[in-house]
Amino acid sequence: MKFEIMRQRLLDGLNDVMKAVSSKTTVPILTGIKLEVTEEGLKLTGSDSDITIQKFIKAEENGNQVIRIIEEGAIVVQARMFNEIIRKLPTSDVEIEVKENQHTHIRSGKSKFHLIGLEASNYPLLPEIQDDRQFIVPANSLKSIVRETVFAVSTSENRPVLTGVLWQIKGGELTCVATDSHRLARRKLTLEQPIEGEYNVVIPGKSLNELSKIIGDSSQPVYIAITNQQVLFKTEDVLLYSRLLEGNYPDTSRLIPTEFKTSITMNGKALFQAIDRASLLAREERNNIVRLASLEGNTVEISSNSPEIGEVEEEIQSTLIEGEGIALSFSAKYMMDALRALDGQDIMIQFTGAMRPFILHSANDDIVLQLIVPVRTY
Repeated sequence: MKFEIMRQRLLDGLNDVMKAVSSKTTVPILTGIKLEVTEEGLKLTGSDSDITIQKFIKAEENGNQVIRIIEEGAIVVQARMFNEIIRKLPTSDVEIEVKENQHTHIRSGKSKFHLIGLEASNYPLLPEIQDDRQFIVPANSLKSIVRETVFAVSTSENRPVLTGVLWQIKGGELTCVATDSHRLARRKLTLEQPIEGEYNVVIPGKSLNELSKIIGDSSQPVYIAITNQQVLFKTEDVLLYSRLLEGNYPDTSRLIPTEFKTSITMNGKALFQAIDRASLLAREERNNIVRLASLEGNTVEISSNSPEIGEVEEEIQSTLIEGEGIALSFSAKYMMDALRALDGQDIMIQFTGAMRPFILHSANDDIVLQLIVPVRTY
């Protein structure tokens, strides 16, 4: 195998596939990256067996030669070392040549590196996924789904299924739900091209975070295909495979209240800033608790106190308060995460009682819905 490539394009590809490589893997070859050169271009593959990312770099783009292919072939090279070497090479072009016994030579300017590679045929094969079970989600919608749900997944391995986001597809609608049992985030999306059948799968939060980074500012559609054990996200030049989490995801629809005693409509950004200020005093406490109370004249009071430091109170004008008076306490962090997902728009908060879960959503719709369990403070 022998080829020359623009160093920056190789680095861009490595940045994506390195996201899937783990130094903790029990499979030694997975500490490497697979390089596969054909006349079309270069495929880079990284995997930790849970996530596999493959990046394709075309030999020619827009009439410009990116890769000069001299001899086709494949090799696996130690990922972290290869990435560091390419990053620190002195010129903008790299020549990579594999000789007998997987001896890999890297040249750039007057720099020469020699690495011992591994046989590419020993690298795990990518799973086969049928294209007829795929649907399309625009890249910006996919990034929104990740931003508005993944923060609510559990970080505890006690219930592994809760470290993922439930994706339900039914009747042309995708519903994504994440919960750690103290809060819940739900995002709905109408699919542009509905697919047949119903799906209930749980995608690891980590996989979705990596996907969001890879998509970046892309405006391309993302093709998604689901099997019993894997999900594939496919763009023009990147494939991301993720294993699905096993186990039964709890029926969260029963947790979301449908009848309310109190509704408050107000500006989400103003509420976020008030809670942020109140949490300055709450931060020293273990649970970071802030209190919300409705007052006369459509006013909401946000307060917090710390016996050792002091207390804070702030009144905010809301647009409308309907129903009974309400006073309850909650985690400032959970509330700020939820408000961040709602992106500063006018919101509606709906309560069923001081110790019952309450929900937040846009004042206009419930496409993005957040649920938080209050904290008992007495």
